[in-house]
Amino acid sequence: MAGEADGLVRELALRMGDNTLILGQRVSAWCGHAPILEEDIALANVALDLIGQTKLWLGLAADLGAGKNADDVAFLRDARAFRNCLLVEQPNGDYGQTLMRQFLFDAWHYPMLNGLKECADVRIAEIAEKSAKEAAYHRERSTDLIIRLGDGSDESHARMQDALDALFPFAGELTAPDETDDALAAAGLAPDLNALRDQVDGFVARSLSEATLTAPETAVRKGGKAGLHSEEMGFILTDMQWLQLAYPGATW
Repeated sequence: MAGEADGLVRELALRMGDNTLILGQRVSAWCGHAPILEEDIALANVALDLIGQTKLWLGLAADLGAGKNADDVAFLRDARAFRNCLLVEQPNGDYGQTLMRQFLFDAWHYPMLNGLKECADVRIAEIAEKSAKEAAYHRERSTDLIIRLGDGSDESHARMQDALDALFPFAGELTAPDETDDALAAAGLAPDLNALRDQVDGFVARSLSEATLTAPETAVRKGGKAGLHSEEMGFILTDMQWLQLAYPGATW
């Protein structure tokens, strides 16, 4: 039973850590390229928060057999071994698309971490406690910005609606449970995603209404949690892993 529980904890740590790793990698690409200096700094800080959370989650996964350490788990796996959702690997696009991707992720991430603070495993609960403080700021920030831009000029509204139309199909994967999610919930290791979905959907609906944006009616795109990723994942890993793969064990 202990081995089975550790296997579930490892899978949860990989899912949470891979989400923050890939999104952190995406957001960090804005450093030096954001539309204004304030946003350049803000996006860099969000990316740093996400990478910091990644180190905790993947460090736990490594302790449970996923690799020697967090760096190995991040840099020495191929795409099929990653458990992040499809949403976080979607391209940055324009600034509006980056913000919408962040909002849809934050709308799930914050309540998910709050639920994990009640986890029966103290290791998960401690990581969630620390990460939830950062996620609260991320959600507040991204929500404020999509409302201001959605309910702004004709151009900003159109750009945010286009971003929502492109990204909304991927958001549902975060609250669509699979067998592992059900097992985690049954073991008291993670929130029941069916219950969490109501909370997330309600927050998203209220925020989009205030932003004067309309969520499209579309099927959920999923597969990332099972290691089935979009072609974008290959480009991300090429950028992220090339140094370690070209010079194994390199340090500085």
